Amino acid sequence: MDKAKKKKKNPTPEVQFRLNLDNCSKTKDLSTAISLYESALSTIRFSNNHFNSFLYICSNAVSDPSTKKPAIEFGFRIFDHMVSSNVTPNEATVTAVARLAAATDDGDKAFELAKGMGNCGKLRTYGPALFCYCKMGEADKAYQVEDHMRSIGLQLEEAELVGLLKVSVEKEREEKVYQYLHKLRMSVRSVSESAAEIIHSWFGGEVAAKVGLSDWDMGQVKEAILQNGGGWHGRGWLGKGKWTVQRSRIAPDGRCLTCREQLVCVDIDKAETERFAEAVASLAMEREVHSNFKEFQHSEYDAVVDAANVGLYQQNFAEGGFSIAQLVTVVKELHSRSNKWPLVVLHKKRLRALLQNACYRELLEEWINEKVLYGTPFGSNDDWYWLYAAVKRKCLLLTNDEMRDHIFELLGSSFFAIWKERHQVKYTFVKGEPKLLMPPTYSVVIQESENGSWHVPLSGEIAEESSRIWLCITRQASCESNTKQHASVEASEVSELVCSDQIEDSCHSDSFASQNGLIRCSGLAGKRKERSPSHSSLQS
Repeated sequence: MDKAKKKKKNPTPEVQFRLNLDNCSKTKDLSTAISLYESALSTIRFSNNHFNSFLYICSNAVSDPSTKKPAIEFGFRIFDHMVSSNVTPNEATVTAVARLAAATDDGDKAFELAKGMGNCGKLRTYGPALFCYCKMGEADKAYQVEDHMRSIGLQLEEAELVGLLKVSVEKEREEKVYQYLHKLRMSVRSVSESAAEIIHSWFGGEVAAKVGLSDWDMGQVKEAILQNGGGWHGRGWLGKGKWTVQRSRIAPDGRCLTCREQLVCVDIDKAETERFAEAVASLAMEREVHSNFKEFQHSEYDAVVDAANVGLYQQNFAEGGFSIAQLVTVVKELHSRSNKWPLVVLHKKRLRALLQNACYRELLEEWINEKVLYGTPFGSNDDWYWLYAAVKRKCLLLTNDEMRDHIFELLGSSFFAIWKERHQVKYTFVKGEPKLLMPPTYSVVIQESENGSWHVPLSGEIAEESSRIWLCITRQASCESNTKQHASVEASEVSELVCSDQIEDSCHSDSFASQNGLIRCSGLAGKRKERSPSHSSLQS
């Protein structure tokens, strides 16, 4: 053995105490923690971390019936010692003590402790009081906790909302049940099995069958859905009568396989769209040298193309560079789907370089003259422009950009993900031809239809979206109406197919001519009448 090697020093009492306490915390060993505390009372000066470790062990032990009582007694003893020692509690302290209070069914004490943290409280700080009130059936007090949490900027998650929904169902508070279903819709993409059981219990009850409007203005309901971005109206329970709750799946085209209701791809509402566009413009003007978004105000287009993203797609090889051919084929594909030209956004620096190539100069100049191609100013970031254009026009945005850069983080928008799902078109190329990946035909989110029915997606591991289980919730009258309407639509579609077969030959020559070769400006000049399709026409 090397005599020069120093002997390992024995740890000091303070260090040994800390090691033992950490081990108790790791193993959640309450009895050993109590013994450790008793033995250290006369020798160790307890710090905030020491007290919090003991409280953490106690707050975990209350979930076990065999240790619940000693955990509560020891926990409050620790807290009293902490206060008498003038050690300032922090958020972790308050959260642990609030859990102890809730374990004694004292929601009031748990709530007072949480409120004492002011704006420093977290979701977990208020959870004990909220869940305690929900468990005790004290609905109004639970609503007060929620109101306070929202007043300090805390956003409730599924667990809190499900707790509030459950107590509302138990207390037969139909208005609150309706509100919490919509709060769940806004907060989660799909619900847990436990949440689904609570929702099922509400719609299967007598109260749910009795509440609802017998007569309503369908026009107002449809307008509300339009204003909200689709997928919900928010005008309260519609209809009366017994509900039917069934487990179903959704077809790839968005139709429920049980009731035939058509689900939709949900967008942000009109007010959110305006705020979103204003936020983009405001942030851009703060950071851009020459920002000017007025040119986007009155242009007519149904899609915006991030030209740099398309032109540089898979060009990271030795001879690679900006591929104008890729851009042209994408623009042509979009035009063929709607008979309208997209807005192509490209930085002027890159545009100037492309104009030096005689092969493309005439085409690019014609795009510029016809306002199909917009060159963003020198010293600017073209991301701001294509994003603003797509948001302002409420149209599709073709780009593979995941929009995770810092400029998108600056927006800080909770509805950015919803907007992207509804508007972003991704793409790839197969043997030189573009393959567009259009937005989904429907959103996986709780949906409320114009006839008052509901569809609720359940969480779970799935191989593909079509295998996801949904709760299909309908009243008998609305279900019968959907079935008749679907039969009528199918008959109409058969008639349309017959007509389309008759005219197909006459259209074939024009279609063939428009789909071959590079796009020329004669197509831009307006020889064929432009039409204004919806997004669905681009998806066909």
